[in-house]
Amino acid sequence: MKQRTVQLDQGSGGRATHELVKGLFVEAFRNEFLLEMNDSALVQLNGGRIAMSTDSYVVDPVIFPGGNIGSLAVHGTVNDLAMRGARPLYLTAGFILEEGLSLETLEQVVRAMGEAARESGVLIVAGDTKVVPRGKADKLFINTAGVGVVPPGIHVAGQNARPGDAVLINGTIGDHGMAVLCKREGLAFENEIRSDSAPLHDLVRQMLEVCPRIHVLRDPTRGGVATTLNEIAQQSSVGIRLLEEALPIGEDVAGACELLGLDPLYVANEGKLLACVPADEAEELLQVMRRHPLGAKSRRIGEVTVEEPGRVFLKTRIGGHRLVDMLRGEQLPRIC
Repeated sequence: MKQRTVQLDQGSGGRATHELVKGLFVEAFRNEFLLEMNDSALVQLNGGRIAMSTDSYVVDPVIFPGGNIGSLAVHGTVNDLAMRGARPLYLTAGFILEEGLSLETLEQVVRAMGEAARESGVLIVAGDTKVVPRGKADKLFINTAGVGVVPPGIHVAGQNARPGDAVLINGTIGDHGMAVLCKREGLAFENEIRSDSAPLHDLVRQMLEVCPRIHVLRDPTRGGVATTLNEIAQQSSVGIRLLEEALPIGEDVAGACELLGLDPLYVANEGKLLACVPADEAEELLQVMRRHPLGAKSRRIGEVTVEEPGRVFLKTRIGGHRLVDMLRGEQLPRIC
C-alpha cells in the first residue's frame, strides 16, 4: 500500500488546503469556533468579545521589494484580526532559525518587525526562538498569534454575505505575490513590482464608522481574490458575480502574469481587503475608502447573488460568463 504524504499544494490556501484543514484539523479539534472557518475566532470575555488569530510565515526570499518576512508577519496577523472588525492589541512571535543564517539578515527582519508593530499600534508581548541544524529549515520561519477587541455592534464574518450586497476591494490585485516571485526568480521589469504588505486595521476602523453594517471583510492572501471569494460564497451559501472590466490590476502585474501564464485573481495580496456590504451604502463607503492612503484605488468589483450558491462567476468584457473556481494546486509556493 502506497504511503500517503503531505503535498506542497496542501499549503496553497486553495482547494487542497481546505480539504486537509476540514478533513483532518477541524475534525480533530472540532468546536464551534473552528467550524465557522474565519481568519480569526471571536470569544466572549468579561462581557466583551476578543478576536484571536495565529499564522505562520515561510516566504522565500525573506526580503523582497516592499517588505520582508518580519513586517509581513505583523501585517498579516493584524489584518486577520481586522477582518473581524477588531482593534488589534497584542501579538506573540515565534522564530525558527536555521543554523548559518546571517545575523545581519535576522537583525534586518527583527527591526522591520518591531517598526511594523509600532506603526500598527500593537505590542509584541511574548515570543520564542528555536535554532535547527543547517538544512533542516530554510533560513527563517516566523509564527505569530494576535489578540484584539471587537467593538459592540460589529458583526463581521465570512458567513454573513447577503444577496444584493456589493463586493468592494481597496486596490490593485496580485502585487505581493508577483513582487515575491519576481525577486525569487530574478525577473526584472521596467518598473519594480512591490509588495502591498500593509496593516489594514485603520482603514477598517474608518469603514465601520460610516458603515457598521458591513457583512463580510476578508483579506485575499494565499489563493488570491478568487479563492477568498469562493470561501465567502460557500460560507454564506450565496453566489458571487465579478465584473472583469472592474477588476483593478496594475499594468506591471498584468504583464508579469501574462508572461508567466498566471491569473492575477489567484495571486496573493497582503494589503488588500474584500468587503461585502449593503448595496445602498456602497458608494458612501467607497468615498471613505478612497480618502484613506490604503484605499485610494478602491472599487466595486461585483455583487452577491442568489444564483449558483457556493460559486463565483466572472462577467467578461465581451458579455460572457465563466466559472472562477477555488485555486487548484500550488500556483506560487512560499509567498507568505
